Amino acid sequence: MKRIASFYLITLTLVGIGILAVLHLGASLPSPQLATELLHSASPKAPPAHTSALSAVVSGLAENANEPLSHLFVQLFVIIAASRLVGIVFARFGQPSVVGEMAAGILLGPSLFGLLAPSAFQFVFPVNSLGVLKLLSQVGVCLFMFVVGMELDAGHVRKKADVAVMVSHASIVIPYFLGVLLAYFLYTSLAQPGAGFTAFALFMGISMSITAFPMLARILQERGLTKTFLGSTAITCAAVDDVTAWSILAFVVAIARTTSVGASALNLLLVLGFIALMLWGVRLVLPRWLGTAELEREEPSKGALATVICVVVAAALCTEIIGIHALFGAFLAGAVMPETGGFRHKLSVRVENFSTVLLLPLFFAFTGLRTQIGLLNDVQGWLLCLGIIAVATVGKLGGSAIAARWSGMNWSESLQLGALMNTRGLMELIALNIGYDLGILSPRIFTMLVIMALATTMLTGPLLTLFGRKQSVLDDSHSPAAA
Repeated sequence: MKRIASFYLITLTLVGIGILAVLHLGASLPSPQLATELLHSASPKAPPAHTSALSAVVSGLAENANEPLSHLFVQLFVIIAASRLVGIVFARFGQPSVVGEMAAGILLGPSLFGLLAPSAFQFVFPVNSLGVLKLLSQVGVCLFMFVVGMELDAGHVRKKADVAVMVSHASIVIPYFLGVLLAYFLYTSLAQPGAGFTAFALFMGISMSITAFPMLARILQERGLTKTFLGSTAITCAAVDDVTAWSILAFVVAIARTTSVGASALNLLLVLGFIALMLWGVRLVLPRWLGTAELEREEPSKGALATVICVVVAAALCTEIIGIHALFGAFLAGAVMPETGGFRHKLSVRVENFSTVLLLPLFFAFTGLRTQIGLLNDVQGWLLCLGIIAVATVGKLGGSAIAARWSGMNWSESLQLGALMNTRGLMELIALNIGYDLGILSPRIFTMLVIMALATTMLTGPLLTLFGRKQSVLDDSHSPAAA
């Protein structure tokens, strides 16, 4: 042991002395002329030689803090911490935590953080860092939509197909019509300059008719309604609504991105061809690729996960190239995943935890950076925003409730179902961001629609409680004891 220690110390000493000697000798060498010129032309000037050690350290820390990677880590810390804290606060008031995360994204934007601490806001979210934030948020959305696709249960739809199709389609076409009608009055003043009326009207219709299937499922789970008649009907209707609404949105995006009727028709054919390939090609072949033994394993292997990720990425890439959006490919990839041995559930647990904790808050924050509540700086703007919320609620809740009542449900259950279908949440924000990126929605109408999405989602719980209480009162009044 002593021999080893001695050898170690001697080696370190000799090497240290050698390094110091070379450094001392090298200090007297003349500087390369060309290298010096390049250094002065490409880099900021070095600090003077007489700068104190403390100043040098502080300067170095400041430079390191301004590196892109440092900014990204600062953003991750701020966004995830704020999302978690605000989510806990909202949960205390009976709201789903994801609603708090949506609100946190708005609070981190120019509407609050940028207003109260502009210098800190500029440091955390400099303009040159938003490109990376946007890309990561889009990856998070794609992974989320992949999970949504896996959560769709075709069995539920088959069991209640008649009611589900009627209610879900009524909950789409009625608010869609109201959205298009509203667009007629808002186009001139609120559409993005250069956007055509058709694209604007179609996006306004979409914004009124979307239901957040994942959030609806979580609300039912938290309230213990999943296995009730109302819960199973709501899940089925939301599943049909999701597929229908996202299919419509895919076609709307395809139309909005093209400049001629012929190009639109070709894009729609490509979309239909891709859907057919996924449903009747990949869905049948994928279980054979993975193998039954792999599907029934307790935990998916790295090879299986790699195969699944390749399918998701390839599908997202195809839809992005076709001209709709990468999230549609990710959604379809989830819908064609094998169900054997609970494979979907095992995948969902792994992907959802990663995307919802790390990446989705980035999407909420990026949406919040685009949301400028300060643009609603007059009474007319706020009245218009309240009008949009009213139209969205009447169309979605009213359309769903009337269709449910027509199918044989009582008024209380019909209204509860309508309140659940009026949940928009994250799915609405995804659609709105697509419209914003396409140059269809102006910042002002984008802000109004984000507020509408948050408001209608927050109303779901209270309305569900209100209509459920009315049902309890009716049941008590018709009970034998009351008689």
